[in-house]
Amino acid sequence: MAAEISKVPARAWVVTFAGTAVNLCLGILYAWSVWAKALINEKSAGKVMTGMNEGWTFLTNAQAATPFSLCVMVFALFMIPGGRIQDKFGPKVGATMGGLFLAAGCIIAGLMKSYTGLIVGFGVLGGIGMGIGYAAPTPAALKWFGPHKRGLIAGLVVGGYGGAALYISPLAQNLIDRFGISGSFIALGALFAVVVVIAGQLLSWPPAGYVCPGQSAKAASKNKCEMTAHDWKAGEMAKTWQFYALVVLFIGSTQSGLMIIANAAKILSETAKGVPFFASNAWIIVSFGGLINALGRVGTGTYSDKIGRSNAYTINCLISAVCLFALPSIIATKSIFLLFLAIGIAYWQYGGGLALLPAFTADFYGSKNLGFNYGLVFLGWGFGFFMARLAGTIKDLTGSLDYAFYLSGAVLLLAVLLVRITDRSKPAPEILQKNVYETT
Repeated sequence: MAAEISKVPARAWVVTFAGTAVNLCLGILYAWSVWAKALINEKSAGKVMTGMNEGWTFLTNAQAATPFSLCVMVFALFMIPGGRIQDKFGPKVGATMGGLFLAAGCIIAGLMKSYTGLIVGFGVLGGIGMGIGYAAPTPAALKWFGPHKRGLIAGLVVGGYGGAALYISPLAQNLIDRFGISGSFIALGALFAVVVVIAGQLLSWPPAGYVCPGQSAKAASKNKCEMTAHDWKAGEMAKTWQFYALVVLFIGSTQSGLMIIANAAKILSETAKGVPFFASNAWIIVSFGGLINALGRVGTGTYSDKIGRSNAYTINCLISAVCLFALPSIIATKSIFLLFLAIGIAYWQYGGGLALLPAFTADFYGSKNLGFNYGLVFLGWGFGFFMARLAGTIKDLTGSLDYAFYLSGAVLLLAVLLVRITDRSKPAPEILQKNVYETT
């Protein structure tokens, strides 16, 4: 019988923080509003820019939301093959491939200098890179830890993706100011290629026979790091109602965050018209949001290990819904402090959802097939793009985002009702019998 293991090996932490580094590059998505601010001009939409950005044309709000929304959807779709690549070939392959796709997409977007280039480069190739790359680090890291640390580890790894805006936003703004829109995309693409390829080589699975630290000898002898005794395959998972509940919960937590992320810089510019510093440095709220997004993933993951995933999800969504309902009044009163508070809470909730859902999936269905299983659950994140796109249309039609804020808050409340009735899946008797047969 195997002995109890009490200390986490150093290799586990190397994998965890290498995954964070990979996600710090893939998270360029969350800095999109910096480029949107440079591209959007409702009165001059369709006209060609001059000067440093010669060749680019001004866009409407809805047009600027399209590359972002498309990237989100492609990202979600390619999490599925990305998860399969991770499960079959290991995390190094997935991370490296994803980083190179993203780098190529950024460079192509910069070179094409067009709306089509943004669609193809950022929307399609960028989304492919994010999907394949993002699918690698989290499942790899979670295999090294037991359920009692699952929320924390998921939060640390995906925190890199959320925290990316913290440095990419000011860096992108500086590059845009100095080298134009094209120069910013090309420079960042080259940077991401180097960092992801290097960090990706540090990702790995635990060795054969590895047992999660802190387990009892009995559990260790069975080589289990799970809350569930059965490692579910995708086909088995899809037959449970909880799988569809997790997808809907992902949509709920995602839709409000993506809407805020896509519009953060514009919201601050509108609120701070009387404060020149904030009006001309709207990237600050994007970086602030990136920091809170990252902290929300680590923080939510940590307290979900203590109070439970459902309780953490409920608390986050209820508070965020209140803030969304209050945003129209906050913007109208031009309160910069309350704006940062409300948007910060929205970012925290969104980041928390991205730590909770992989932990939910591992808790419900095991970690053996987590790459592919979580890829399927992650479709909910992709479907959450609808609110960002809808918000752009609402802004074009009404001149404000007020109705989008109200609608998004209502969706969060419905998600809270769903999470309260969603419990862990239990394998059907025929699945258990099949599992016993296959292992004897």
